[in-house]
Amino acid sequence: MITTTNKDIKEYKHEPFTDFALKENKNEFYKALEIVQAELGKDYPLIIGGESITTPEKIVSINPADKEEVIGRVSKADQGLAEKAMQVALSTFNTWKKENSEARANILFRAADIIRRRKHEFSGYLVKEAGKPWKEADADTAEAIDFLEFYARQMVQLKDGAPVQSREGEVNKFNYIPLGVGVIISPFNFPLAIMAGTAAAAIVAGNTILLKPANNTPVIAAKFVEVMKEAGLPEGVLNYVPGSGAEIGDYLVDHPKTRFVSFTGSREVGCRIYERAAKVQSGQIWLKRVIAEMGGKDTVVVDKDADLDLAASSIVYSAFGFSGQKCSAGSRAVVHQDVYEEVLEKAVTLTKTLTMGNPMDVDTYMGPVIDQASYNKITKYIEIGKEEGRLVAGGEADDSKGYFIQPTIFADVDEKARLMQEEIFGPVVAFCKARDFDHMMEIANNTDYGLTGALLSNTPAHIERAKEEFHVGNLYFNRGCTGAIVGYHPFGGFNMSGTDSKAGGPDYLILHMQAKTTSETI
Repeated sequence: MITTTNKDIKEYKHEPFTDFALKENKNEFYKALEIVQAELGKDYPLIIGGESITTPEKIVSINPADKEEVIGRVSKADQGLAEKAMQVALSTFNTWKKENSEARANILFRAADIIRRRKHEFSGYLVKEAGKPWKEADADTAEAIDFLEFYARQMVQLKDGAPVQSREGEVNKFNYIPLGVGVIISPFNFPLAIMAGTAAAAIVAGNTILLKPANNTPVIAAKFVEVMKEAGLPEGVLNYVPGSGAEIGDYLVDHPKTRFVSFTGSREVGCRIYERAAKVQSGQIWLKRVIAEMGGKDTVVVDKDADLDLAASSIVYSAFGFSGQKCSAGSRAVVHQDVYEEVLEKAVTLTKTLTMGNPMDVDTYMGPVIDQASYNKITKYIEIGKEEGRLVAGGEADDSKGYFIQPTIFADVDEKARLMQEEIFGPVVAFCKARDFDHMMEIANNTDYGLTGALLSNTPAHIERAKEEFHVGNLYFNRGCTGAIVGYHPFGGFNMSGTDSKAGGPDYLILHMQAKTTSETI
């Protein structure tokens, strides 16, 4: 039995962000970057049970800001090794599911403490491997700590199930039990926070997992696996199997012993997983559960009485934070015609003050996009934008050293144009003019997605209408549409944005469990 602690489960506080204006914090971060720099180029094995497995075929992780710099070489799983990991996870589940909830939670608490002590080091890996500027990296690491702490506390609160009524002469109970083996497929854009959160939620609920991280950011995932081992996670609970989506991703989603799939990524891949998981395979005795977060086409709406400086900054920082590579990024600005030109001018002026460059520099606001494929896709959309709208900021790109694309604004874009409808996942925002509030709501809801949205308005009646009519999973007023905080803003969306699984929310862990009713006659 794993030793537990008496940590107060109710005392949840969001992990604070680092103030890099303070010299001592800046110096500490530079020291951490030196530690990370000294570790670059290492080889990382697969972890299956207690075994470290090195394969001849590698995933080579590179720095998107400097294509010549190798972050690490990660062994690549094939179907044979994926099957081995599945068998280990199945066997381990028989013991892990019996571990008490406090003990499982305690491992997450310890992991959070380890990452907290090494916070800048983990952020340094995010700078190097994901191309995140300092503040974005720091927020990613803080969110990972938040997920570990939040889900640990939530599991302890759920350990006794939910109350149900008992009639005279019987005792009734309603408890949650683990599902089984889960496949965790995590994204590159929050390669620590989302990877750690999805893995930890499944584990603390009593499941065993196969973790397949994004191929752009497998080293950060390998570092997290090391932390979980140090925190006392038994061998075989977390199996680290990076590899090709086509080769092992489909294989594991289809596997008859896979009980659930937790996926964060593109709409295309998410829909593919949803469809494949729905098919009952030979030997499969359950319906697989899919937890999917698939992206968005998110809108910042500006009313005619809004604070226009706040509106401009909300649009710009929602669009260009981490180069627009957030599913919550505000890639559409819908502005009332009476204030359209003024908001556009303010947004363009602010955008031109943003610093773009190597994220190793503390003053860099926007670094590279993640890889050549993303660079090619985004630059193609910029060319489309030149046909659909008026280029008023940015529009240039350079992939000679890293994958750099300027923060780009297109004005006067039609509400049905491709730039207004399709997820670009890059630093591109389209401005669209609206006649009145009815028109604003119409445009805000005219995509296939429904993840985040923001309304800048000082009209209470419009705010109340938006609460009812603006069909997104996370709706914000008088601020940007990015920056959800664990426990404060449960995160997940509607329509083609996924299964609205609300990460960091009160019902997220339950998605990784099944309910069992027992009734005892006395």
